[in-house]
Amino acid sequence: MAPNATIFRFSLTISDVDRGVYETIDLRVARHPSETTRFMLTRTLAYALSVEEGIAFSKGGISSTDEPPIAVRDPTGLLLAWIDIGSPSAERLHKASKAARRVALFTSADLAGLRREVQARPVHAAETIEVFQLAPSFLDALEPHVDKHTKMELVRNEGVLYVTVGTTTLEGAITREMLV
Repeated sequence: MAPNATIFRFSLTISDVDRGVYETIDLRVARHPSETTRFMLTRTLAYALSVEEGIAFSKGGISSTDEPPIAVRDPTGLLLAWIDIGSPSAERLHKASKAARRVALFTSADLAGLRREVQARPVHAAETIEVFQLAPSFLDALEPHVDKHTKMELVRNEGVLYVTVGTTTLEGAITREMLV
C-alpha cells in the first residue's frame, strides 16, 4: 500500500444476472493520492463485476508496471486473468495477453485512441481482449455517494448496471465489446 493512501471500505451485495454470480463481499480499497475517485470507482466496480475464486487487487498498487490492478490466480499462483483499468498502452496489453489466459479492460475512456494504437503496434491475441465500458456520466453521478465506508448493492442485468447506495439507485450501461 502506498504511503498516504486513503482506505475506503466497501460492503457490496452483488447480483450479476448476466454472469450468474451472486455474492456479498467486503473490500478494502487503497486510493493512492494521485488516483481520481472515478478511477478508484472503476477499479472497485471492475473487481465486483469480475469476482470469482482467486481474485485480488495487485500488491503493487495501481502504479505497478509488472502486475495488473486486479488479477485472478489459481491455487498454484498461475495468472488466469489480467484485469486492467483505464487506458493502458498497447505494450501493456501485449504483456498482459502473453502473461494471462484472459485479459479484460474496464474503462470510461473513449476507445478510439487505444484502438488506433493497438492497430499500429503488435498486441498478442488482441482480438481476445474484452472491454467493459462504463459511462463517465454514470461514474460522475455515483461519486458523491461514496465515502470511506460505503454500502452498495450492485445488479447487472442485460448490460445495465444498477447501483443502490442508501436510498439512491443509479443506473448506467456497461457495454461489453472486444478491443479489435
